[in-house]
Amino acid sequence: MKHFLYYFNNAVHANWNAPALCDFHGDVFTFGQTATEIERLHLIFKSVGVQAGDKIAIYGKNSARWGITFFGVTSADAVAVPILNDFTVDSAANLIKHSESRVLFTDEAAWKTLSESGIDRLVCAINIDTLEILWSATPIDDLDKQMAEKFPNGVRPEDVNFSKENLDTLLMIDYTSGTTSTPKGVMLTARNFSSNIDFGIHRLPANPGDHMLSMLPLAHLYGMAFELTYPLCQGCAIYFLGKTPTPSVLLQAFAEVQPYLIITVPLVMEKIFKNKVIPVVNKPAMKVALMIPGVRQLICSKIRKTLISALGGKVRSIIIGGAALAKNVEKTMRMIKFPYTVGYGMTECAPLIGYEDWEHFAKRSCGKPVAGMNVRIDSENARECVGEIQVNGDNVTIGYFNNPEATAAAFTEDGWFRTGDLGIIDKHGNIYIRGRSKAMILSANGQNIYPEEIEDQLNEMPMVAESLIVERGKGKLVGLVAVDTAGKPLTAEIKAEAETTMKENLVALNQLLPNYSQVAAIELIDGEFEKTPKRSIKRFLYS
Repeated sequence: MKHFLYYFNNAVHANWNAPALCDFHGDVFTFGQTATEIERLHLIFKSVGVQAGDKIAIYGKNSARWGITFFGVTSADAVAVPILNDFTVDSAANLIKHSESRVLFTDEAAWKTLSESGIDRLVCAINIDTLEILWSATPIDDLDKQMAEKFPNGVRPEDVNFSKENLDTLLMIDYTSGTTSTPKGVMLTARNFSSNIDFGIHRLPANPGDHMLSMLPLAHLYGMAFELTYPLCQGCAIYFLGKTPTPSVLLQAFAEVQPYLIITVPLVMEKIFKNKVIPVVNKPAMKVALMIPGVRQLICSKIRKTLISALGGKVRSIIIGGAALAKNVEKTMRMIKFPYTVGYGMTECAPLIGYEDWEHFAKRSCGKPVAGMNVRIDSENARECVGEIQVNGDNVTIGYFNNPEATAAAFTEDGWFRTGDLGIIDKHGNIYIRGRSKAMILSANGQNIYPEEIEDQLNEMPMVAESLIVERGKGKLVGLVAVDTAGKPLTAEIKAEAETTMKENLVALNQLLPNYSQVAAIELIDGEFEKTPKRSIKRFLYS
């Protein structure tokens, strides 16, 4: 295994004049310009007394300069503290304090509030939108003069050496977004992160000139590792969307960027398929045509080619993570041989646990254990009896920052990390998730009820966009539903129609469920469920 900065250093040298970090319809930094900005940041850190191991917080929206900042921090032997831009300024202030950060990257508006928050350890604040100094506890000499003195001929490839060898240093503290609890600071080493990057480079090779569209939060490991670091380390150009990834915005960006790989969450692909593909294949005439073998093949090939073209035409694989796909969407994807796969990961594994190439991916699974990782099921029979998924290996966190109680609770006595997920592993090594242990409901007669399995059934029914199954009182199950309005405003008329439809859905749903997991009622919620930045529903808000 190589340190990810070894790969990054090589990519900088080999692609000096090629585009590296690009804001979609905005600024473009070549690999050489990226290296120059990193060297400039190093001078700032030296000026304010940053030492190896000091924490540096990054709190801002996705951008090319966010990427420069991350590589600037990690190549300076400091510890990166990415903070999700979705966190409120007050929450961010608490995390900056908790992480003991000495330098902060943020935007000017957030700094106006944060500067009054009494963050005692801070010695410097830098504008993440410009990489200029917002505030410093000590005067900083003219940076242009410092750069000219250190690099009289400008920064050249031979001046750059970002490579590192020590894999066991603390690299970052990443605060989880949390679907079931408040954020915790996950401590990840260079080994944890580099293992993921190494896996991507060898399993999903890319080439200089390939493009990646980054739309996931960079402060989340999924986006940071696989939309930023892994492709950049292979000489790819990264384009940061910078907008809410609605289907229309995404399709325009895909057409222009032409990514070789798309990494996303289920909600994005589900919206595209539900709006553009499923209505077509569900037409009566199309259903008849799809029953004729030769015609079916031609139709599916045409739909697949049209979709790939809409995604830019160069995509070789689509990786989906964060939650399970809707069954009807996955069924349609399989039918047309769409090149998708569903992975499995979490912040504490930086982030990968499971993956399989789309050609060999098993439906409804989330891949097989990735290289360097071991997975076991805490049950009597891992193939048939659901138990907690537990992991160990190169990707696994060393614990939670300043939280020894949470760290101790997260590991078994023999050192395996408790994921909190429940599942099984089949004889081929495919991992199947059945739900979250915290979400599991124990029925009155001792039966385990997995809400996610009921939600899968309910999500297939008319006028249901998303759902949650919660327990009310002792053993009473209630379905909460966000209404699918087909893009229209939720008027009183549509709501009345939805209420009638949900009564019919309730009857149909219970016919599919065993007696011990019958749903007592379905209730409508206003708007959408509140979600984490990776688009998972915050279950704890509705329990």
